[in-house]
Amino acid sequence: MMHRLTRPATLVSLAIVIVAVLMAVVPGLLAPGDPLAGDTSQSLASPRLQHLFGTDALGRDVYTRVVHGAWLSLAAAVSAVAVGGVVGTLVGLVCGALRGRVGSAISFVVMRFVDVLIAVPGILLALIVVATLGFGPWSVALGVGLGAAGSFARVMRAQVLRVRGTEYVEAAATLGVRPATTLFRHILPNAIRPVLSMAALEVGTAILSVSTISFLGFGAQPPAPEWGSLVSEGRDYLATSWWLTVLPGAVIVCVVLAMTRLARVIGDER
Repeated sequence: MMHRLTRPATLVSLAIVIVAVLMAVVPGLLAPGDPLAGDTSQSLASPRLQHLFGTDALGRDVYTRVVHGAWLSLAAAVSAVAVGGVVGTLVGLVCGALRGRVGSAISFVVMRFVDVLIAVPGILLALIVVATLGFGPWSVALGVGLGAAGSFARVMRAQVLRVRGTEYVEAAATLGVRPATTLFRHILPNAIRPVLSMAALEVGTAILSVSTISFLGFGAQPPAPEWGSLVSEGRDYLATSWWLTVLPGAVIVCVVLAMTRLARVIGDER
């Protein structure tokens, strides 16, 4: 594990993730300005020392808006993974633990529903949820989380089926330990690790999904800064003011790649 953490690519990824977390938690430390304040005399100024990412059509500093928009984007992505992970884990845990003819029938029906959920594109499901509950980052997080729940459920059920056939689980059943106790004390702790690794990987995917939906205009509404909406705002100026779209997009790409890299390092630990 340690030799993986000391690789240059991993160290760079770790640094990017730390900066992203600081952007979300203490944005004023990295960008003390007001993300909503504009100066029309500085409208569409190109990147320079005073404005690292340039300014938008209203003269607002793009770097400041990217930093202050990290909270909405990252919080929505982490919330989406939490929703998907909790719901999917519980469904997979219960379906994997059910036994007998009736239990197997219930598990079969639930998992077929999960298969249908997985077959529906995650973005489409998230858009359905947002259209039902209304625009906003938390509706987006719920939609993205429900879209990811199916994958968590399948992984968790597979792990439960593997663990429940081990000797210590059979011994617990022979000794008369209650099924609920066996499930949460013996099966869950030994089946949860692949799900946790998957959750770490899903954070990067969730950031992309949240940013995509925000790009389409269903996330936080203007003038609130959000990474996807920042990319969208620069579309009309792409030919003359490329920095409005390219630089926020580059931040999204760097953070997603860094989180994916670290998640794979954690998941490959032996």
